Order: sequence, then structure tokens, then C-alpha cells
Amino acid sequence: MTGFGKAVSEIPGKKVTVEIRSLNSKQLDLNVRMPYFYKEKELELRNEIAKLVERGKVDLSVYTESTQEAIPVALNRELAKTYYRELKSLSQELDENNNDLLGLALKMPDVMKAEREVVELDEEEWKLVRAAVEKALEAFQQFRDDEGKTLQHEFNTRISIINNLLTEVISLDAARVQNIKSRIRNNIADVIDVNKMDENRFEQELIYYVEKLDITEEKLRLKTHLDYFLGTMHEPAAGRKLGFISQEIGREINTIGSKANDAGIQKLVVQMKDELEKIKEQMLNVL
Repeated sequence: MTGFGKAVSEIPGKKVTVEIRSLNSKQLDLNVRMPYFYKEKELELRNEIAKLVERGKVDLSVYTESTQEAIPVALNRELAKTYYRELKSLSQELDENNNDLLGLALKMPDVMKAEREVVELDEEEWKLVRAAVEKALEAFQQFRDDEGKTLQHEFNTRISIINNLLTEVISLDAARVQNIKSRIRNNIADVIDVNKMDENRFEQELIYYVEKLDITEEKLRLKTHLDYFLGTMHEPAAGRKLGFISQEIGREINTIGSKANDAGIQKLVVQMKDELEKIKEQMLNVL
């Protein structure tokens, strides 16, 4: 499921920004970006996120911005002079006029260096950073919860529509078999004399034919799967299970359509398939 969370925290000398986002994935694919001086805590964060997020392509980014005065810069004077002399000599040798040799020399490697004080990780600072990460995770989980509620409402709506269509199928099915019997009898009467027809044999063949068109079991199984889908939505991490149930729902709908031999029921089947496709599209967000 997609999600996003962000938190900004001010700590002594720094501004810390934490962002966490996720995309759909069947497994947990976690990518962590953080400054080098926090790297020793990366495993700790990975374990924490893995407990909260079971699946998804998750990116956690921790950015720091210094709020102190500019970092002092050291000038390597001897190296700069060496570069300058070499550039001047080359310029004279090639008879080239360049009035900014000093500027070029200052841009050469290792001439200007920022003086960074290398220190060990401050545990008190890390506690503040960790608090910012937890705030971002809370916002991330809230985002996912809100999206989950939206998906739940969508699934409830689609399942309810399929349920209503199934009720109409059940209503039409009551008269369907009798209509089929009448249609077969009338078709036979068009080609042979009814008085010459063996009524017992006709009834046996008719029962055999009607049994092939019976959709009683399919209607019952479809209703069971629909109720099972609604119940499973309340289970934790049920995305794959819901996917399997939706496949079973589709199988029963297809069987009803192939066995119905009735224009009215087949029209309802098409509508049920349309609603099921909408469910499957949204199912990609919970797998």
C-alpha cells in the first residue's frame, strides 16, 4: 500500500528532516538514506520499520541541515602557490594571456578544504533524531490507515452491488428452468407430432439437460465467497487472501454465466464481472 510521512525537528546546531514513503510490492524492499555519522544506527531503524511495515517498497530518508555559522575553510597556501607557478609557466610557454591564474589555482584539488570536526555519534542527538523518525512513521501509518479505510469503503460498495445482482439472479432463476422446459417442448412440437412422443423418455432427457444448467451450487458458493471477502477484510495483512477470494468469486460468476442460458441472467453476470474488475484493480494496492 502506498504511504507517506514527514517530520521536521530542530536539534542543537541542526535541522533534521525525515521522510518515509512506500509503493506497492509483494515483499518488503527497504531502502535507507541517512548521513554517514548516523550510519551505525541504520540496522536499528531497519528493524523498527520491518516490525511496522510487512510489505512494500519503502524509502526512508534522513536529511540534516546545519544551523550553525559557516564551516571554517582552510587554504593550502603552498599548494596554491605551486599551482599558480605551474599555470603561469604553462601560459608563458604557450604564449597565452590569462589574467585569472589565481582563480584557476584556487579551484584546483585540495587547495580549499572545509575543516570538519570528526566526532563520534552523540547519543543524546540520536535520541532527538530517533524521535523525528518516529513522528514520520506515525504520519506514514496514519496515511496508510486513511487509504485503507478508503479501500475498505470501495470494497464494501462493490461487494454489496454484486450481492444485489446475485439476488436478482436468484429471482430470475426461479422461472428460468420452467421457461427452458417450455421452450424445448415447443421446439420439439414444431418437428414431430406430440402424440407420437414418448413422454417418459422426454422427461428423462429433460431432467438430464436441466441438471447441466442448474446453478444452485454456484449461487450458494458465490454468496459464501462474498461474505468471506467481507469478513477477511478485518484480518491483519489479508491482501493476498483477499486476492485468492476474488479469484474464487470470479470463477463462480463465470460458471453462472456459462450455465445460465438466459439473457436476463447473463446481463446480470456482465455487471457482476464489471464490479469484480474494479475490486481487482484496487486489490493491487493491498497486496
